[in-house]
Amino acid sequence: MPGRKKRTGPSAAKRNLPLHLMLLPGILIVFVYNYLPMGGLVMAFQQYKPTRGLLGSAWVGLQNFRLLLSFPNTKQVVLNTLIIATSKLVLGLIVPVVFALLLDEIRSRRFVRSVQTIVYLPYFLSWVILGGIFFNILSPSTGIINRILEMVGLPTQYFLGDNQHFRWVLVLTDIWKTFGYGSIIYLAALTSIDSTLYEAAAIDGANRFRQVLVVTLPGISSIVFVMAVLSLGNILNAGFDQVLNMYSPQVYQTGDILDTFIYRIGLQQAQYSLSTAVGFFRSVISFLMISISYFLAYRYGNYRIF
Repeated sequence: MPGRKKRTGPSAAKRNLPLHLMLLPGILIVFVYNYLPMGGLVMAFQQYKPTRGLLGSAWVGLQNFRLLLSFPNTKQVVLNTLIIATSKLVLGLIVPVVFALLLDEIRSRRFVRSVQTIVYLPYFLSWVILGGIFFNILSPSTGIINRILEMVGLPTQYFLGDNQHFRWVLVLTDIWKTFGYGSIIYLAALTSIDSTLYEAAAIDGANRFRQVLVVTLPGISSIVFVMAVLSLGNILNAGFDQVLNMYSPQVYQTGDILDTFIYRIGLQQAQYSLSTAVGFFRSVISFLMISISYFLAYRYGNYRIF
């Protein structure tokens, strides 16, 4: 009726207030454990003494970074990190895709579910457990791998103590642990491909292998591209838990990475300022790589966080 005021509901802010309150505990946890510790980065520019604290320690500017660059093994540690991380990223992309393609060709749903359960399980085991398992499997004296090598007349190998083999042991065991879980997103992408495309390809005379090339791979190419680009942010993440539980001083030459280097000089040798400088350097490079990867994913893969 004319003259009557139109009733309006609560504002959007009031309607969303319960949702904001639900976010509050998570925001506080992130702030306390992720943002407050960033104040400790000032140690990278100090000669930090625990007895004096952050406010009382002497300021040395970039001295810790210069000292870091003067270390003879710094270049080797960075090289090890890049080689191991890049190998994991490449194989960690190829193996899950191939596994998803092979699993998609199996028509027995019961068999597929059984295989998925088996290959997903290692992902949920910690490297503390897996490290002990691989120590036993790869043991030069009692390991099953070396027993097989002896049976076929080949010399035994000290896989976890030989610089020639240790990197590949890290890469292959990490892929074995993660490829099953990593294939989930590709299996989901395969279900979104229109089945009529396969029917049309079959009418044109394409066999199953040809259908994979002309239908399946183009159908999941966008998600493969996005996952490949986003993985660039982990280029300096070579797997601290894995390396720490599997390496030894014999393989520092090829197995020591930035994370374990920081752990040793920071916690074991109590060089807090130097380890903070190494961590700061790693964080800056990782931040740049993550920014570039998200830009590429947005620019060429139409990927958005929000």
